[in-house]
Amino acid sequence: MPGFTKQAIRNSFIRLLNERPVSQITVKDIVEDCGINRNSFYYHYQDLPSMAEEIILEEAEAMVRQHPSVDSIEECIDLAVSFALENRRAAIHLYSANRDLFERYLWRVCEHVVDTYISTAFAEYPLKEADKRVLVRNYKWECFGAVLDWLNGGMKEDIQADFYRLCELKKGMLEEVIRRSAGEQD
Repeated sequence: MPGFTKQAIRNSFIRLLNERPVSQITVKDIVEDCGINRNSFYYHYQDLPSMAEEIILEEAEAMVRQHPSVDSIEECIDLAVSFALENRRAAIHLYSANRDLFERYLWRVCEHVVDTYISTAFAEYPLKEADKRVLVRNYKWECFGAVLDWLNGGMKEDIQADFYRLCELKKGMLEEVIRRSAGEQD
């Protein structure tokens, strides 16, 4: 039953975040929304900020566990923005209230999906380890920066369409980098 209660608290918090900013949500609002008492809330969480942090970090870790492989660079951006797209207002409210925490979540997700993509999609190619690190960092920066720009712009643009178009324009570039890296090894 404790897991059910903790999930109910989490769901209530996200539901309320989709309605209003973090600064306008209280423990009382959450416990009333999910029909529990305050002690039950404090059994699971120390306070609202620690709960928000745990939820964000758990989302990042769940993303990593649920996606042991990534088939395309487009899938990288899809995974990086999935929570935000499903919970637009909640994402804006969390980002506005605690940018540092949200950026750590986003960084972790971008790092995982890009590294996983590069490692799996190009496993059979002779890519130098140093070149792989450079590619992962570059694509991670690109993914991270695109999402931050989108968040700072109020999530008004269609980030997926823009990123897919960018991938189409850059098609073949990653393969060329891999070819060059392999050629330098000879």
